[in-house]
Formats: sequence, structure tokens, C-alpha cells
Amino acid sequence: MPSRLEDLCIQKGLKMTEQRRVISRVLSESTDHPDVEQVYRRASEIDPRISIATVYRTMRLFEEASVIERLDFGDGRARYEETRDEHHHHLIDLDSGEVLEFANAELEALKERIARELGYDLIGHRLELYGVRKDRKKPTGG
Repeated sequence: MPSRLEDLCIQKGLKMTEQRRVISRVLSESTDHPDVEQVYRRASEIDPRISIATVYRTMRLFEEASVIERLDFGDGRARYEETRDEHHHHLIDLDSGEVLEFANAELEALKERIARELGYDLIGHRLELYGVRKDRKKPTGG
């Protein structure tokens, strides 16, 4: 059964080789936002013949076809997620690196209002929040 990403690739007219199918499956099943090396490790567990070069080429192809999005969370690594219809934002935990996705209708309305007040039609945006948990333990020592 094809993954969501594989279906999207087919709709966009991309030729789906077996290795591209594996990479698309890895991305579709990811609950995090993997970088290329993480995608490579996961894909090579499924098909050891997949090379890192194939993963890089495939990720670039998928990005150019707008079936995945490249994300930059300020950690020096390009990370990826499937392109989705529903809009969402990211909150990055600076201690753990965990990326939480969230949507907020009030925030969406505020962004639209700000653009309108400045004389613009909002055609796109991306919001990333960076934080640390309130309940994190403070370092001890002296």
C-alpha cells in the first residue's frame, strides 16, 4: 500500500523507483522532523542498497516537487516534513531538540489582521517558536 507521500509524488508525475518508495515511506511514517542523515539511516534499515547520495538526490527532488518542506530550526541541520494542507507552526524545545507542532486560530486571525493593517494581503508565512520548559531543573553548583 503506497504511503501518503508516495501518492502525492505520483499525483505530481514523479517516477517512483523502489528506493524513492522506501524514502517516501520513511518520511510518511516519521513522527519527528528528520534530517537527511536520519532519513538515510531509517531507509537503509529497510533497503541496505540505498546510498546517502540517493537520499540527498531524492530529498532535493521531493522538495522541488513541493511534496516535502525543508525546515530550519537553527540547529545547523535542514529538517524535513511532508507538505500538508493543514497549516501549523512549530515550537522547538532548546534543551531536548523536540519539535512540537501546533495550530491556533486566534494566532492565524492576528497575523491576517496585522498584514491587513499594514496594507498587505497575506500569502504565506512560517512561525517557529523556541523555548525551554518552565519546569526544567536549574543547574546546581557554585
